[in-house]
Amino acid sequence: MLEVKNLKINYGGIEAVRNVSFTVPNAKIVTLVGANGAGKSSILRSIIGLVKAADGSIHLDKRELIGLKTDEIVKHNITLVPEGRHVFPDQTVLENLKIGAYLRHDSLTEDLERVYRLFPRLKERSWQAAGTLSGGEQQMLAVGRALMASPEIIMMDEPSLGLAPIVVKEIFEIIKKINKQGTTVLLVEQNANMALRIADYGYVIENGEVTVHGTGEELLKNENVRKAYLGM
Repeated sequence: MLEVKNLKINYGGIEAVRNVSFTVPNAKIVTLVGANGAGKSSILRSIIGLVKAADGSIHLDKRELIGLKTDEIVKHNITLVPEGRHVFPDQTVLENLKIGAYLRHDSLTEDLERVYRLFPRLKERSWQAAGTLSGGEQQMLAVGRALMASPEIIMMDEPSLGLAPIVVKEIFEIIKKINKQGTTVLLVEQNANMALRIADYGYVIENGEVTVHGTGEELLKNENVRKAYLGM
C-alpha cells in the first residue's frame, strides 16, 4: 500500500535521512524503531507533506505523494498522530474530534461512535476542554482525531512518550485493535520492545539509514537489536 524508496531529507547542510526504503503492506503494523534523532519522525513528516524530501519517492497505491500538500495527502486516506499529541486545549473533546474530519462532507456519526467505542473515556468527557485531560487521555484524543478522517493508513509518532507504563500498555492494545479493524498502522517508537511485539514487520533506523529489518519476532531475537534497543 505505502512504498518509500531512496528517501533523502536534508535540514540545511545536514543529511537527516539517507536513502531510506521500506514498504507498509495493507492491513499490517509496521514499526520504525531507533534512538532519538535517528530520523524516524522526519520520515513520517515527509510522508504527510510537512517536510520536503530532497530525493526519493513515496508512493501510496502507486500514487506519488512527494510534491502534494498535506491536505491533498490526507485526502488519499492517510493521517498522522503527531509526537506530543498537539490537541487544541481550549476546544472540547468533541470539537477536537470533528477537527480531524475537516476534509469530510459526509456523516460523521459512524466514525464518532467507533472512536467512542475505542475510547469510552472520550465519550464521558466529550464536552470537557481537551487541555484539562490527562496525558493519556490527550493521546487517546489525538488518535481518535486522526481516526475521524477515516484513514486507510494511520501513522503514529511516539504514542507512548511521557505516559505511565499502565497507560502505555493500554495505548498499544488500542493500536492492535485499530489494526484488527482493518486500518494499516505505521508506528514510530523509541519503546522498541513494545513496538516490535505488536508489529508484523520492523525497520531499525540509525543515523538516518535503515540498518536492520525483519519481522517483529526476528528483530526481537536479533542480538544487536537486543543489546542496542531492548536493554538485554
